[in-house]
Amino acid sequence: MTSSDWRESPSKRAQAWLISALGFPIIAALGSTFRWRAEGVEYYQKVLDSGRQPIMAFWHGRILPATVYFRKRGIVVITSENFDGEWIAGIIERFGYGTARGSTSRGAVKALVRLKRDMAAGRPAAFTLDGPRGPAGVAQPGAVWLAKATGNPIVPFHIESDRHWTARSWDRTQIPKPWSNVAIAIGEPFDVPADADDAALEQARVTLEARLERLAARARAMIESTP
Repeated sequence: MTSSDWRESPSKRAQAWLISALGFPIIAALGSTFRWRAEGVEYYQKVLDSGRQPIMAFWHGRILPATVYFRKRGIVVITSENFDGEWIAGIIERFGYGTARGSTSRGAVKALVRLKRDMAAGRPAAFTLDGPRGPAGVAQPGAVWLAKATGNPIVPFHIESDRHWTARSWDRTQIPKPWSNVAIAIGEPFDVPADADDAALEQARVTLEARLERLAARARAMIESTP
């Protein structure tokens, strides 16, 4: 069954609902045990206080703890239109997120236009920069494009945990174990000029990758220094 016709199956729709209905309380219960340590939280509020909305940017492999940390803030994220995207959307919507359906490979323009509209209405946005299929650690241009189009700043962040399971997936997804120490390092906001040409957009994308690399090192150092 392709990503375009799974909705025609009542059993697949029911399965997606069931996965999200069961997945939400499990993730919420796990997340309630995390012992957080955070740096740079003032940057998120600084953007809001300026009258703009943050475009949160991070790697796909940290999606579970990020979902827990930024819950109930009305942040809008892109989710795929396929079956997996449906149950993922069902889970994150229960955590208080909005969804724009599409991906970097299919429906990207529609999803980005929806994000632009939602940000104009006063809602933050978030990107898993290397999603949905990688390569890991390589930023796709969506967040940079949205920053240029909306005038809102990108706020990068990285999360590490001292004890976690690592999935055998392209992004090496980390799932923190119960009662683990989890560190989030949030970086300074940065803008993409409205008149940025292709070269400037590429430079912004490279800058974003470099900042995330530094934030990853910072988050690891925070974990190592946790008593």
